[in-house]
Amino acid sequence: MLDIKLLRQKTDWAKSELAKRGIKAEEIDELLSYDQQRRTALTKVEELKAERNRVSAAIAQMKRQHEDADEQIAAMRKVGQEISAQDKAVAELEEKANYILVRLPNIPDDSAPASLNEDDAREERKWGHIRDFGFTPKAHWDIGEDLGILDFENAAKVSGSRFVYYRGSGARLERAVYNFFLDEHNKEGYTEVLPPYLVNNESMFGTGQFPKFVGDSYTVTNEDSDLTLIPTAEVPLVNYYRDSVVDADQLPINVTALTPAFRSEAGSAGRDTRGLIRMHQFNKVEMVKVTKPEDSWQELENLTHDAEDLLQKLNLPYHVITLATGDASFTSAKTYDLEVWIPAQNTYREISSCSNCTDFQARRAHIQYRDDQGRLQFVHTLNGSGLAVGRTVAAILENYQNEDGTVTIPDVLVPYMGGQTIIEKEN
Repeated sequence: MLDIKLLRQKTDWAKSELAKRGIKAEEIDELLSYDQQRRTALTKVEELKAERNRVSAAIAQMKRQHEDADEQIAAMRKVGQEISAQDKAVAELEEKANYILVRLPNIPDDSAPASLNEDDAREERKWGHIRDFGFTPKAHWDIGEDLGILDFENAAKVSGSRFVYYRGSGARLERAVYNFFLDEHNKEGYTEVLPPYLVNNESMFGTGQFPKFVGDSYTVTNEDSDLTLIPTAEVPLVNYYRDSVVDADQLPINVTALTPAFRSEAGSAGRDTRGLIRMHQFNKVEMVKVTKPEDSWQELENLTHDAEDLLQKLNLPYHVITLATGDASFTSAKTYDLEVWIPAQNTYREISSCSNCTDFQARRAHIQYRDDQGRLQFVHTLNGSGLAVGRTVAAILENYQNEDGTVTIPDVLVPYMGGQTIIEKEN
């Protein structure tokens, strides 16, 4: 969430910056109009309460002196009614202002390409050799179905479209991938966490999913509560620190978690309808950092390096792009996307997004620390996929496929596969 004081004091600058995110100046004007009306009403309430206190003291004095105070008492009844009306107006104006404020995205960093067009992303670097197969490479869903390790048909029968059964070596490969990721993150000093998969509305608000993206989530309702299936482990990992003052000596905090992610994929009709790229349920290893503001930009580079390192050890070609301002996530000031090479599509596809959310989430979730002067400051939060497991499996199946339909296991995963080096057709 943005600081309303920033919008008041640097209005023209804020309008210019938020225009890079597709926000119209009229939205800022409307917000600030409600805010000004609220502050004016609040001042009026304070004046009325001060007048009520002054007259109430005078009435008490008159009663002690056995003087008639009926006129003053009647006047104060009217003042009390006006105070109630003004309190109501303040609450209504605050609600209107907050409705807009909580839906405004983060201010983009100057280093991100200023554009609303996703095609204006800037390529930063490439890594790896794109393989010349000598035959026409198959799509991962065809490879998986031919080998008997991916079953989309029965998943559709049981759950619907965009679900999958992993079977045999497919299930083992998925498990090998995420165990490898977790082990590597542990080596890099991340603390592994096994968080809840259902979270409350306050948590979804804290990391920016609610209220703007309610339609993208799966909410479970019963008589006692409304809980939402997590769209990413970022939600429970960041909200672990919600409403708290973190010890500055603990910063930076580095945590990682493997969880399922549940997404309705609203608005993605017709996109990636086959395969593992866009699922309603998928496994993902997430990395989260909580830092001091002065350290967050270097930590974004570190976070991105940690994700890249996994792709390099798997020997999967990829490139890194900086997303255009209009394409970055709601909470992000700057996002690097790692896109892995998918041979059957002859293109790179996203496998990780690494973002610096600056103090945007911390302000929503009230996560602070005390600086060297003992003053409370908001932390910065960062998150990145390390990595999306299903998409990694898709990339392995396509990049390591052989002409006879088998798939070679990447060397670093062989120990996790119990020594198995080839995936062959299974019954």
